[in-house]
Amino acid sequence: MFEQLPKQVELVYDWTWDSYQPYFDDLLARELNAGTIEAWLQDWSTVSKVLHETYARLSVATTVDTSDELAQKRYFTFLEQIVEPGETANNLLERKWVDSGITPSGYEVTLRAMRHNIAQFREENLSLKTELNKLGNEYDAIVGKMTVEWEGEEKTLAQLDTVLLETNRQRREQAWRLSHERRIADRETLDALWVKMLGLRLTIAAQANVADFRAYQWVEYARHDYTPQDIETFLASIREVVVPAMMRLLEKRKQLLGLETLRPWDMLVDPLADEPLKPFQTADELAHGVATMFDRVDSTLGGYYRIMLNEGLLDLDNRKNKAPGGYCTDFPVVARPFIFMNAVGIHDNLQTMLHEVGHAFHAFETSPLNYHLQQYPIEFAEVASMSMELLAAPYLTKEDGGFYTEREAARALLEHLMGNIYFWCYMSVVVAFQNWVYLNPEDASQPDQCDSKWLELWNIYLPGVDWSGLEAFQATGWQRKLHIYQIPFYYSEYGLAQLGATLIWRNAQTDAPSAVLAYRKALALGNQVTLPELFETAGAKLGFDVETVSLAVELTERKINELFSLLEA
Repeated sequence: MFEQLPKQVELVYDWTWDSYQPYFDDLLARELNAGTIEAWLQDWSTVSKVLHETYARLSVATTVDTSDELAQKRYFTFLEQIVEPGETANNLLERKWVDSGITPSGYEVTLRAMRHNIAQFREENLSLKTELNKLGNEYDAIVGKMTVEWEGEEKTLAQLDTVLLETNRQRREQAWRLSHERRIADRETLDALWVKMLGLRLTIAAQANVADFRAYQWVEYARHDYTPQDIETFLASIREVVVPAMMRLLEKRKQLLGLETLRPWDMLVDPLADEPLKPFQTADELAHGVATMFDRVDSTLGGYYRIMLNEGLLDLDNRKNKAPGGYCTDFPVVARPFIFMNAVGIHDNLQTMLHEVGHAFHAFETSPLNYHLQQYPIEFAEVASMSMELLAAPYLTKEDGGFYTEREAARALLEHLMGNIYFWCYMSVVVAFQNWVYLNPEDASQPDQCDSKWLELWNIYLPGVDWSGLEAFQATGWQRKLHIYQIPFYYSEYGLAQLGATLIWRNAQTDAPSAVLAYRKALALGNQVTLPELFETAGAKLGFDVETVSLAVELTERKINELFSLLEA
């Protein structure tokens, strides 16, 4: 019966749970032993892929147009009528498998996570998780409709942000203030949304009988190879190693710009006072332009990307009523990824593209695996994406298939590496803020207390910029980080992955083909080995300590200094 499931999930959009239930009933009724386990897992994988792809496509539809009421209704109906009973059915199958005591080779990590999931699962939490998904969709709608008038034209905030790259400081300040005034206009709406979401998360944790929501999310994210204390060690290492490195870069920026103090609108302009990098004018130019770059990184990876390009699996341009940010999701029935982003013609868009295609390569490499083995750790998912940003960097020049002259390519890499230093510090603010929120929920339920904590943490991890007179904008920065609203505790992954990616990049400095092969080998493992083993296979290390952080930062700073010397010559 499983082979009869539609290969086009559009055909099941209107299915009720009654259409899915026979498949789960069949799996639950079967005898499970060493002789039947392989076929049983394959059939479970087949129906899981249909559910996953249907969810992904319905979710995508709500982000490409946040004003599409029909798409939103269809997505919400799926959450309520399919996802909720589907999670209950999956929980029963997980229990059946765990109770059988059968551990096929390669499934050890998957079963470890399932044991924790079973202990934490509560059916009464399913409707609350659906409500949180709906509220997350509401966040997208609020942000997606934010526009301003600039020079007689309506602009999205992403489009206005391009002005922050210009050399004219007065225009940068005007654009920065206009953008932040528009964002803060929805402050009370976002405050009210936050209070609702926080309350639901606290209830979920309480009903699961865990210490706090952080402990709950640790299991949800299958973080079984490191602890919250390891992340505290990581943040301490960043304070010791990365913050001083960032301060050195800020001093360099201030000197080059000839400023007594740096203001927020001075942080994105090229410190060498060159005009902004403009690698492309249209999303189509971006989509076609990166193809040759990926060919140069690796011919197989280049082939993967051209499949996406030829099959229309990219939505790249920015427009009104489009959700913020960028992501890569996957459609496992057809074994294809899909990339969503908001391109406005700046270098950061090119970096985002390289990042998201790294995720897509991960999906391609794991597509032959059983569905459960495709559920790789999110920390390593970010290694896949962040590594590609660096592995593709040598091919940024037009001569190598990219977009830039030699000087522009050097500027682009310099911007990227300086951004990495800054990001580790910003990541620390987001992570430390969320630790505070869920360990002090009574305080965090008061948005003004959230403002105060964000401001306090910002001044610890991101000193060196003068925000005087702008404190209201600074303090509400947490509202502009969609992860805090939509994907709580998903952020330390980026910091850990950036460490891993930097170490992979270090390997590529001496032997790029071998570094790429190790990268691909690790991607293809999916969820078959532990997180430290994935890092090791890729030629990196999962580390939280000063020594590991220093290794990555010293390499990054050394390259930054080389690039400054080249560009200032």
